[in-house]
Amino acid sequence: MTDDDPRARDGGIGPAEWLAMNRTGSFDWDLDTGTIDVDASGLLVFGVPPDRFDGRPTTLVARLDPAERMRLDHVVRTAVTGGHASYSTHFPIPQDDGTPHWTHVLARILRDGDGRAHRIVGAVRDTTAEVSHAAFVQQLEKRREMQTSIVERTTHALSRAVTVDDVTASLTGPGGLARLGADGLALGLVENGSLNVIALSGDSLDVLDGLRTRRLDRGLPLAEAVLSGRPRFVSSFASLGRDFPELAPYLDHLPFRAACYLPLVAQARSLGGMALFYRGRTAFTADERNLALGLAAIVAQSLQRAILFDEERELATGLQETMLPRRIPAISGGEIAVRYHAAWSGRQVGGDWYDVIALPRGRVGIVVGDVQGHDTHAAAIMGQLRIALRAYAGEGHAPSTVLARASRFLAELDTNRFATCTYAQVDLASGTVRAVRAGHLGPLIRHTDGRVGQPKLRGGMPLGLATVFGEEEFPETRLDLVPGETLVLCTDGLVEQPGTDIEAGLAALSDAVSSGPPQAEAMADHLSERLWERWGSGDDVALLVLRRSPDPGTQRAPRIHQYIHQADPQGLSDARAAVGQALRDWGMSELADDAELLTGELLVNVLLHTEGGAVLTLEVLPEPVRRVRLSVQDRSSAWPRRRTPGEAATSGRGLLLMDALASRWGVEPRGEGKAVWCEIGPAPVGADLPGPGG
Repeated sequence: MTDDDPRARDGGIGPAEWLAMNRTGSFDWDLDTGTIDVDASGLLVFGVPPDRFDGRPTTLVARLDPAERMRLDHVVRTAVTGGHASYSTHFPIPQDDGTPHWTHVLARILRDGDGRAHRIVGAVRDTTAEVSHAAFVQQLEKRREMQTSIVERTTHALSRAVTVDDVTASLTGPGGLARLGADGLALGLVENGSLNVIALSGDSLDVLDGLRTRRLDRGLPLAEAVLSGRPRFVSSFASLGRDFPELAPYLDHLPFRAACYLPLVAQARSLGGMALFYRGRTAFTADERNLALGLAAIVAQSLQRAILFDEERELATGLQETMLPRRIPAISGGEIAVRYHAAWSGRQVGGDWYDVIALPRGRVGIVVGDVQGHDTHAAAIMGQLRIALRAYAGEGHAPSTVLARASRFLAELDTNRFATCTYAQVDLASGTVRAVRAGHLGPLIRHTDGRVGQPKLRGGMPLGLATVFGEEEFPETRLDLVPGETLVLCTDGLVEQPGTDIEAGLAALSDAVSSGPPQAEAMADHLSERLWERWGSGDDVALLVLRRSPDPGTQRAPRIHQYIHQADPQGLSDARAAVGQALRDWGMSELADDAELLTGELLVNVLLHTEGGAVLTLEVLPEPVRRVRLSVQDRSSAWPRRRTPGEAATSGRGLLLMDALASRWGVEPRGEGKAVWCEIGPAPVGADLPGPGG
């Protein structure tokens, strides 16, 4: 074999090994006499000098390890007694220097007419070079498989990275260094003439925190690799300290022995640099250098895509933010908080929006909506629709008219897009809410006792579609917001969890509203943390929280307000319990039983004989002799009338009960309905007798 033989170039087989590999001898073993005849080449393979060989088989295998001798003896006995015609086996023969020489025996068993073995003839060959070459090939193949695995795993992990943060998370997160086959990593990006290290991962690399942001000069090896565009492979940290004195003080704190500094270049643009650190390595083979360069190319391409994504995302998000209201007007009698969250995934933006509109006579309009689609076109339509709806609302139109005109406006844009929204006019002085819905989620109301209701708003078709199909009817629903209650509006991104029914999302939202803090800003933060950030929403989210200011009264004259739904027997029981507990807390326990009884009578009358719920108010009148005033407000204009029930009658005794327990009572017109009230305690001097005129 010449020096040009490819096996010699690969380091697998040299000339000496080639001769040894061809060392072959023969033997003839007489089983009847127990002697074996071996030629000179065969004795050389066994490592037995010809002048010392006595013809005994045991002399040939004297050098073998006892376990190997037993294994060889078993192979021969099995072949002979088993009727086999031949056998073949490999075994190592230790040499004087301790290194094993591998030997291959291939033998034929000769038998007489009765099948009895009487002679074994065969060949013995030194296969040390072959075994060594096979081990080398296996090791080389294993190394290449490992390198291929590193490339495949890194490529797979980075293929899912969208943003620059995603790229750094893939490289530094769980399993990141293992995928790269490294023990440490530093990743830097070129920004405005500086090299900013955006990621450090690995033991003790935090000592380099002081070098995270530096001007792009040749004072550090990573910056030099970026400027020169050439990689630097370092097998001695001592030489690294000599070449870069500024880095020398840090090297003693790093547990690494080798490193490679790689420029990150994509489409002839220098994006930054990546450094990989190794504990056990002291040199880089050609394959290892090529692997490092390949990893740098993969990371550079991923970073280029991510940087482009982040730039486009920032532009689109900025466009959308300019179309949302820059400030929320201050309101009297309540507080409002708004939140907008852009989706975490996807390059495009959506058409979700919110708005707060100051209206005549101290009212306020609130709206949350969503334009179909997730692109800049949807965001542009959202901006136009928001301005149009704000203009219609500011003109003082009724909520149903506002949405009808907004639907017409959207249809006339001829965009083939539709929008959903919920709009409400709120009078915080009286607590009256007039709400309309166009294919959107209805509001949630958190009551003062923490319960959360989902009012049933009659709805119309989505804006745009309503006009196309000639269905511009948006029926209004009146809600009552008592002091201290909170109204929550949102888009479906807050309640649509992937793979889950929307009812489950609404239930989760209801639980979050119930468990949240009462203040509007704190509630908005609470909902964001509990829902949007937990789910990692793939959709945009607009959220609006409005709270009517609580009315605690004064220390001398406290009061509570509570709304009771019409079809809520438990709410009736809770209201009675709340009245009794409040009076005991206020030091008026002697009036608690009568107040609970009258509360039940007043509420039952409203819930049975009117449509809609009732607002209960309990207050202490700040007079020299403290008295309690109960008031139940409803939407019916029909006043209660006194009846004379018979002995078997099951109703009609409510007013008689008030005559008996209240010091006075009455009925007052209140907006579109009325309020029935009564006072418990000593009657004031000169007070009128009980009666509906109060």
